Amino acid sequence: MSHLDWSDEPRLTQPVIIAAFEGWNDAGDASSKAVRHLIDVWSAERFAGIDAEEFYDFTSTRPKIRIVEGQQREVDWPTNEFYSAHVGGIDVILLLGDEPQLKWRTFCAQILEVQARTNARLVLTLGALLADVPHTRPSSVYGTAYERSVIDALGLEASSYEGPTGIVGVLHTECRRAGVNSASLWAAVPSYVSSAPSPKAQRALVERVAEILRVQIDLADIDAEEAIYNIQINALVEEDSDTVEYVRHLEEEHDRGDAEPDVDELVEELERFLREQ
Repeated sequence: MSHLDWSDEPRLTQPVIIAAFEGWNDAGDASSKAVRHLIDVWSAERFAGIDAEEFYDFTSTRPKIRIVEGQQREVDWPTNEFYSAHVGGIDVILLLGDEPQLKWRTFCAQILEVQARTNARLVLTLGALLADVPHTRPSSVYGTAYERSVIDALGLEASSYEGPTGIVGVLHTECRRAGVNSASLWAAVPSYVSSAPSPKAQRALVERVAEILRVQIDLADIDAEEAIYNIQINALVEEDSDTVEYVRHLEEEHDRGDAEPDVDELVEELERFLREQ
């Protein structure tokens, strides 16, 4: 049974689906904000959504009441919405939503229904993890895939993770079962400022998407957020001498690597993050 609500059916040619989910896979709100940025700068238009009723425990992910026009009360339910855009000669579908609590295989089937109906050629998920990285340096991005053709084409690593997973991990498993190419990008967020949104990790994900799609993406809004982020986090760090020393140590480790991410270390950080979550 389909749980999709179609408001339009855009004409797309082998689009790439780019998806992010708020919650477990979204440290520093980096992946969800990255997709939201793409929706905005590409003026993407909504064309479908997944009905929330079957997939959420509403005592965990609670709907919100809002007042419309001063008197009418409306309920905002958890959303998973699909948007379409055409950029640089490429069709793109953007999926932004909340990680569900229930019926994950059925939920993934809704995404694969959109993939089949639009003949999408790749499902690309974005995520973010907490890691021992300094906020003063660019965020590293680690990319994985299952299929050798995707790994070679996009310059990714073969996925070898074992352990607890979120909706992203289940979605990639279902993609593989359905014979759909998929890949996953993860950005590193400083663990010592875990509660703060991370525009640096957001930027890293957007830049990696631009590289994969071979398109230019406007980063002006992220630049502004990053400038404020640097000021605020620097002030926070300077309040504690131990944190200052810790950040200096992370900077030295990063710089000794000539600013190139150590893949093995990122894999270990990703696995640790998923297990601890």
